[in-house]
Amino acid sequence: MNEERNVPTKRVNLLLGEIHESFLMAMNALAAHKLRSALTLLGVLIGVFSIIVVMTAMRVLERNVESHLSRLGSQTFAIQKWPEIQFGNRSDWEKYWRRKNITLDQGQEVEEKATLAAAVGIEGNFWGGQVETRYAKTAPTVQLYGETPGSFPAHNWNIAEGRILTESDVDNARDVCVLGSALAGTVFPFGSGFGQSLKINGINYTVVGILEAQGASLGGSQDNFAVVPLTTALNRYGRRWSSLTILVQARSAAAYSDCQEQVRGILRAVRKVPPGAQDDFEIFSNNSLIEQFRTFTRAVRIGVAVVSSIALLAAGVGIMNIMLVSVTERIREIGVRRAVGARKRNIMAQFIMEAIVLCEVGGAIGVALGVLGGNALAWYMKVPPALPLDWIVLGLLICSIVGVVFGTYPAYKAANLDPIESLRYE
Repeated sequence: MNEERNVPTKRVNLLLGEIHESFLMAMNALAAHKLRSALTLLGVLIGVFSIIVVMTAMRVLERNVESHLSRLGSQTFAIQKWPEIQFGNRSDWEKYWRRKNITLDQGQEVEEKATLAAAVGIEGNFWGGQVETRYAKTAPTVQLYGETPGSFPAHNWNIAEGRILTESDVDNARDVCVLGSALAGTVFPFGSGFGQSLKINGINYTVVGILEAQGASLGGSQDNFAVVPLTTALNRYGRRWSSLTILVQARSAAAYSDCQEQVRGILRAVRKVPPGAQDDFEIFSNNSLIEQFRTFTRAVRIGVAVVSSIALLAAGVGIMNIMLVSVTERIREIGVRRAVGARKRNIMAQFIMEAIVLCEVGGAIGVALGVLGGNALAWYMKVPPALPLDWIVLGLLICSIVGVVFGTYPAYKAANLDPIESLRYE
C-alpha cells in the first residue's frame, strides 16, 4: 500500500527533476551562443516591449483622466447641453449647437420639483481670469465657476475654513467668493485669506470660504479656481450665451436611477420636448464618463495588441529557425544522450524548454523596458506611476505559448533522430 501511494510522488519528483535539468541545459545553451541568442530574443523583446510600454502609458493616462473625470460627488449626475466627451463628427456638434441653452429658471424648476434629490446645484463654467491681492497676482488662467449652494455637496467640495455660498448670496448676487486651496495659497501666501478682499479680473470680492485640497490631475492642480454666486457671474459675464449645468445628488444609491428618471421627466416637460423625441440635453455621471473614455482607449489597445502580435509571430519564426540550426549543430550531443538512456520525451522537453527560456528572457527584458518607458510618461506628467500586472502576466504567458508553438517542431525533429546515425555524425 505504501509503495502504491508513493508512485504519484515519485512521478512528480521525476517530472520536476526533468524540468529542472532541461532548464539548466537551456540556460547553458543560451550562454554558449550569446550573440545568436541575443539576436534571436530581440524580436520577442520588441514585441513584448511595444505591448507593455503602450499599456503602461495607457494605464497612467486612464488613472489620471478618470481621476479628473471623477469631479462629481457620490450618487451624483449632471445635466448639460453638450456631451462631456464627444468623439463624433461635425454634424453631431451642429446638432448639439442647435439645442437651447439650459437656463437658471430650468435649474430652479428641477431644484423645486426633484423630490428624490438630496441636493441640486446649478453651475456655470466661465472664462478663466486673473486673481490679484496686495500680496500676489496670478496668471490669467484661474478658472471661475458660478455656483448655487447645492453644487458643493454635488461636487464633493468640503470647506476647510469659513463657509460655502448661501441662498442669500445667490438671491442678492453678492460679491463674495470661495477659493480652491491652491489659489488661496498663491494669493495669500502669508496667512489665511478668509475674510480678506481680492480682485477677479479687476472686480472686488470678499473671501467667505476656502475649500479643502483635492490634489493634482494630469500634472496640474484641481484647486486653482474661484467660486462666486451664479447670479453674480451671470450678471457680469452674460446670461444670453451661457448654458448652465445642473448637478443632482440622489438621496441614496437605491434611489439613484429613479432620481435620474424623475429629473429627466422634469427637464423634458420644462424644455417642451415632444413625446417620443430624443432628449435635447445630456445626462452623465462619473461612471458613464469613465466608461466612455475606456471605450475610446479600448480600440487603441486592440490595435497595439494586433501590431505587437505580428511582431511576436515574426519572432516565433526566427526562434524556430534558430532552434532548427541548433538541432543540426547538436546532432552528436543528441546521439550521446540517447545512447546513455535519454528518451524521446527528454529530448523534446530539452529543446522546448530552450525555446521557452529564449522567449521568456526576451519577454522579461521587454516587460522591464516597457514598464520603465511607460512610466517615463508618469514622471514627465508628475503623476503616480502604474504597473499593469494583468498585461505583464499576459505578455509573459504569450511568450511561453510562442516558445511552445515554435519550439515543438525542432524538438520533435531532434527527438526523432536515429541514435546510431547521430553518433556517427561529424
